Amino acid sequence: MTVDTVAEFEAQRGRLTAVAYRMLGSRSEAEDAVQETWLRYASALGDPAARAEIRHLGGWLTTTCARICLDVLRSARVRRETYPGQWLPEPLVDPLRPGPEADGYAPDPAERAVRRDQIGTALMVVLERLTPEQRVAFVLHDVFAVPFARIAEVLGGTPEAARQLASRARKAVDAPDAPRHTADPAEQRRVVAAFAAATESGDLGDLLRALAPDVQLIADSGGHFPSARRPVTGADNVGRFVLGLFGRAGRYGQRVLSRPVLVDGVLGLQLETVHTDGRALRMVAAFAIADGRITGIFNQFNPDKLLGLPGLGGDDRWPPAW
Repeated sequence: MTVDTVAEFEAQRGRLTAVAYRMLGSRSEAEDAVQETWLRYASALGDPAARAEIRHLGGWLTTTCARICLDVLRSARVRRETYPGQWLPEPLVDPLRPGPEADGYAPDPAERAVRRDQIGTALMVVLERLTPEQRVAFVLHDVFAVPFARIAEVLGGTPEAARQLASRARKAVDAPDAPRHTADPAEQRRVVAAFAAATESGDLGDLLRALAPDVQLIADSGGHFPSARRPVTGADNVGRFVLGLFGRAGRYGQRVLSRPVLVDGVLGLQLETVHTDGRALRMVAAFAIADGRITGIFNQFNPDKLLGLPGLGGDDRWPPAW
């Protein structure tokens, strides 16, 4: 093992992590998959026959990482069938930085290299509907432009079979009941700001104007806290649910802190409800937005999926400061 060999792998780590996260929906599982890819690469370098098969390092590493993820996905389906309540992916949260992107904000440049392929929590939720094979084919081809011949190597089939799997996945992603997200950064900021303002004022009419008629709200508590076990659907139901959630915090003397962030590359909110005894309930809210209205709200407050999230301070008030 040489310094150059390590450097060559590290140059690929960001892309491999992005591929693995898109397949698995868990940062910790993605990092484990990339580490296993490194171990297999190191082992191959010690075997002349295996080393001869590495003709293009990026392609070999992507194929190896995808095979590892496929195995994880197959076992994860069993785990998620017994998951308590609704399941959402572990969010990738970036701070907002002054910059030309996101209508005056941009992710930290150090994070952008790793997360350049972000496409929002809404898509991650829809990917959960797919079989492991469909998800691998879709992510590799439609997100990372991997050719079907290489995808076939991952899946152990033909390029035509891989193409069919990606096509079926695409139909599921484009299904009428899937939350739509087409908003550019400026529209995201305008709609999320209107949502926050209406929530703070308690005006249901204003809130309904920020919500699409078929909006869905999904909350993942991992069984740690009471939460809706099924999606809340429809603007009126979601609006009343949101107002009730924040209204309860006020009635019990709780203080709400918030900070605008990027969640999987899309504008969202990091929130904390601070109880009178000092305990804080943390949550990350992601949004899907299309045609000037919110089509999906994804509230992640499972503490096991929010490890490492920085705390909020006195300047992080509700409604959020833009």
